[in-house]
Amino acid sequence: MELTLWQTSRTLCARAVHVILLTGLVAGCSSSGPKKDSTEAPPPPPAAQSSAAMPAEPATTMPEPSAGGAMASSAESAPMQQSSGPVIAENAPKTYTVQKGDTLWDLSSKFLRDPWLWPEIWQVNPQVENPHLIYPGDTLTLAYGADGTPELRLERGATAKMSPRMRSEPLQGAITAIPYDIVAAFMSKPSVLEKGEIRSSPYVVASREQHLAASIGNTIYAKGKLDGENGSRFNVIHVGDPLIDPEDNKLVGYQGIYTGAARMVEQGEPSTLLLTESARETVDGDLVFPGTYDTPLDFVPHAPASQVDGEIISIVNALSMVGKYQVVVINRGSSHGLEPGHVLAILHDGSRVKDPKSRGVSMSAGVGGTVQLPDYKAGTFMVFKTYDRISYGLVMESEYPIRNYDRVTNP
Repeated sequence: MELTLWQTSRTLCARAVHVILLTGLVAGCSSSGPKKDSTEAPPPPPAAQSSAAMPAEPATTMPEPSAGGAMASSAESAPMQQSSGPVIAENAPKTYTVQKGDTLWDLSSKFLRDPWLWPEIWQVNPQVENPHLIYPGDTLTLAYGADGTPELRLERGATAKMSPRMRSEPLQGAITAIPYDIVAAFMSKPSVLEKGEIRSSPYVVASREQHLAASIGNTIYAKGKLDGENGSRFNVIHVGDPLIDPEDNKLVGYQGIYTGAARMVEQGEPSTLLLTESARETVDGDLVFPGTYDTPLDFVPHAPASQVDGEIISIVNALSMVGKYQVVVINRGSSHGLEPGHVLAILHDGSRVKDPKSRGVSMSAGVGGTVQLPDYKAGTFMVFKTYDRISYGLVMESEYPIRNYDRVTNP
């Protein structure tokens, strides 16, 4: 029997939960009042504890909710066996009440050792409309299914909004999937420009006063299609130094340097704009971008299907090192199988050190007398925008400072 439109919508919503929850990309778990964590969850069955030391493997199946919309069995009734899958974090609470200021990534960090695996243990109450939205006051409960697999369940709080809308912007009061403000600001002020963007984007052709450089209060003219009404905001970006892929020395893009903001005065060919903000002088040839973007937030956090090995080639708005919630650019893109929502690990190369017990042995590279230390994980980031050969990613976790030319690979 074919699904009705209503049933299809419910199915899509349930899948969307698997999408956004993991990604919670960002903002710490701050709150206007004390958090209401309960006592720690009962430990998983002995078999699950023994498997915690082994690498986590994606769960192949997910237990179905019981008939009639009832929630599955509680953690106390978990069986003595648990299939391999996501590892529960130490000191994970049994229940947690979502607070204002929480983010989805931080919520998943409370329950899982690897937060991005959240969709694999997510169970939604089938009585809840529009389950892909989480609100302050909702309750998350950690339990175990019939086979010992951990499950995380959602129960709506009294103040949750029950609108069935799907959306690409955060609804009032809902917990966002990623740090919306950070990503939206970056998209409106791009710091890396692909070659195709430079060729197709509108650009400044002159200033009214014919100055060599314009600044706040000056009128400028831009050639190319500018969508927007009079009064709409645009950002002016200067094309900076080229970005070279260190692997093959090929050009993959250019640094983008924000020069200022402009307001549309009159649309035309060319369009007339007034500079309302200046970070540096605007010159002929600078590019003009819309000041706002409709940034999708419904990413599905997941590992790439194939092996990915690349490098960070640009650190956005930082000199040499970055940490959590900052943007980096890598030399891998859609042509390498990457897409928004892919989660990658960031690795520091291990050092080569002198062997303290070697004497009279050459120290040249590759010769005895040295020991190559293993690489180690420095952080985790999630891809949110891809081009052919480059991708933008947001650092979600940072155990060590992230640097240019750090390697990226499958988590």
